[in-house]
Amino acid sequence: MAARPDPSHEPLSIGFMQRVLFVILMIGMAALALKLLGLWLLVFGAVIIAVILRGLAEPLMRYAKLKDKTAVAIALVGLLALVALTVVLFGNQLSLQIDALSREIPQAWAAIHARLDTLPIGQLLQGQIDGMTKQAGGLVSFLPGIAGNFLSAAASTFVAVIAGVILAGAPGKYRDGVVYLFPKTMRPAVLDSMNAAGEALRKWFIGQFISMVLVGTLIAIGLTIMGVPSALALGLVAGLAQLVPLVGPTVSAGLGLLLAGAGGLQPAIWAFVLYTGVSQLEANIITPMVQRHMTEVPMVLILFALFGFAGLLGPIGVFFAMPLTVILYTLVRRYLDLQEEGKAPRPVD
Repeated sequence: MAARPDPSHEPLSIGFMQRVLFVILMIGMAALALKLLGLWLLVFGAVIIAVILRGLAEPLMRYAKLKDKTAVAIALVGLLALVALTVVLFGNQLSLQIDALSREIPQAWAAIHARLDTLPIGQLLQGQIDGMTKQAGGLVSFLPGIAGNFLSAAASTFVAVIAGVILAGAPGKYRDGVVYLFPKTMRPAVLDSMNAAGEALRKWFIGQFISMVLVGTLIAIGLTIMGVPSALALGLVAGLAQLVPLVGPTVSAGLGLLLAGAGGLQPAIWAFVLYTGVSQLEANIITPMVQRHMTEVPMVLILFALFGFAGLLGPIGVFFAMPLTVILYTLVRRYLDLQEEGKAPRPVD
């Protein structure tokens, strides 16, 4: 019987070498993607801006029968005009209130700190607060880095806006360019997935914008009626805070309660009732009403996404967490639905 050849001395097959090279290539591409993480965020920011402009231009394209680029140009001019009008009408007052807010927060904190002296457990509470204050004081050393990051973010935002305007003018051309990077058998699925993700992102922004305006307006009116200082600025903060689910509303409510609490227990209670009532109104009526045609993302997934993207991308990840989660959740749901249907998606114009 002939001796079997030793496998250790057999030459490596071409198939094995191809698999090894493929694994090495995938590892290299993953490392490159992580290295260019800032570039992907810039691209995603441009996509978000393009979706916003397309959402504003869609009524002009649908009802006025305007061409894409013309409708987007009119929507951009209208948006800039609205911002300029807001600055003219409320800019001075809002600037004064924000400046006053920066001075009133430390004063309100000192007033509440003094009130703790009158409580039986005041010293214990003050000890805990002072400990947290000392820990937070270490953040001061990061201010130069934060300033540098702000300037970098401003430059990146400018680039993203320019790219977003270009994308909004002809999204189909750039979308099809990405689709053609994939094999022919995958192109219908990729095209369908990109359309579904874009539509989900558009609906999310519309619902989020309505929620921001209503929440900010209700908070500003309520605090003004209660006589809380800088009510307009606090309303603006409350509206913008809706961009960051869970964390944003909690922080904005804390600022409002802090300023209201400096005036006594009763204003603090009324401010708590206001923030709680608006929060419940937004969660149970406003959001379900304006987002009923959207894919509802589970709240626990949003919570994990906030911490996950913040750990992966840093502070900027908190702002991108929700739109990224909407896109990823939509893509997964779309894939599972197609798997259940057992049919490949068709291209969508």
